[in-house]
Amino acid sequence: MSKPQFSPSPSQVGFPALDRRQMLVALGGLAAAGTGLGAFADEALAAGTVTFGSNYSDPKPKKAMAAALKSSGLKVKVNTVDHNKFQENITRYLGTRPDDVYTWFAGYRMRFFAKKGLATDISDVWKKISPQFSAGFKGASTGDDGKQYFVPFYNYPWAIFYRKSLFADKGYAPPANADQLIALCKKMKADGLTPFAFADDGGWPAMGTFDYLNMRTNGYDFHVRLMAGKEPWTGAPVKSVMDTYKQLLEYHQVGAVTRKWEDAAQSLIKKESGMYTLGSFVSGQFTDPADLADLDFFPFPEINPTYGRDSVEAPIDGFMVSKKARNVAGAKQLIAALASPKAEDAYNSVDPSNLSANKKASTAKYTAFQKKSIKLIAGAKHISQFLDRDTDPGFASEVVGKALQQFINTPGDVDSILKNIESQKKQYLK
Repeated sequence: MSKPQFSPSPSQVGFPALDRRQMLVALGGLAAAGTGLGAFADEALAAGTVTFGSNYSDPKPKKAMAAALKSSGLKVKVNTVDHNKFQENITRYLGTRPDDVYTWFAGYRMRFFAKKGLATDISDVWKKISPQFSAGFKGASTGDDGKQYFVPFYNYPWAIFYRKSLFADKGYAPPANADQLIALCKKMKADGLTPFAFADDGGWPAMGTFDYLNMRTNGYDFHVRLMAGKEPWTGAPVKSVMDTYKQLLEYHQVGAVTRKWEDAAQSLIKKESGMYTLGSFVSGQFTDPADLADLDFFPFPEINPTYGRDSVEAPIDGFMVSKKARNVAGAKQLIAALASPKAEDAYNSVDPSNLSANKKASTAKYTAFQKKSIKLIAGAKHISQFLDRDTDPGFASEVVGKALQQFINTPGDVDSILKNIESQKKQYLK
């Protein structure tokens, strides 16, 4: 193989890797077993309604979450907020009068709120549901104090998505490395296509591309150290990533900062764009069954042969109980119910774009798309949670997200942008 067009930088090693087996959902026709509420059967149902703060604002996920909540058999009052606004206002929300249960993310973002005293310890729930989850999922639900504050619902991979029929008609092949990716982009552009659908409204979608460029160039360990503030943003490794990103921007949709990810997905559906770097939730935008069957993906291509394609972004979504919950008993019963195979199967029946976290959830009706998603995660040596989940949430949204938007608009200002990130990180990462 020829040398990649993107110049790799050496990785800074020393942070323990996450074993891929910790994140896997078993592949195969596992039968659903029980509702997960059996352990609570001898406890009286909490009186009153449980309030539920949800960021499942898009139509299909919203309908799927309603199905999961209905399966709990509990009285639940749902407060649905636009996904981006939910994330932008989460700290203020949790410090005022939050709902009893709220949707959130595993890993650093969960630990952050647990450490700030904004989440209720649910270790007692985990004692009863633990056999249904892998050690990796439990670890991702555990705070710095060793207690559990989160219940996982599903995870999903990020990759590069495309239409199979478009690739077949044009004679395109999924690229395995940097040279092949650039060659494909040039061919698509010559064919009158925008190579990459692209949106960054909210500041988070561009983080996915950055993460993959960083892990492919510098390795997973460097990614973790950078997110923890242990590597400089102004160093040669990050500058190499941004040089690569700048090279790729030529092949992305313009005007990304004000475009919603759903709108960018439409350009992929209409075959106006050839590829889209996003999470597998993009499949929810493919409402026509024929279009959905035509959707496929490939791993982000290799840049540095040292790391190949050994890392996959596969964030975990789930639920937490507010520290200020007014119905704690009911909240714990609800998250136990949502952690059950019954609830996960109910969700999956409406929105089959994710992978159930519960080991006993049924995979019998998994689509070919979902089975391929499992294999992508299974083939990864390392699993990342995504930039805005692997670091301080304020740092991600207020500093890195805005810096990437500035970069998208003015890619020539890389040095000043990275210096600004480095100067601000100490406010968030101690």
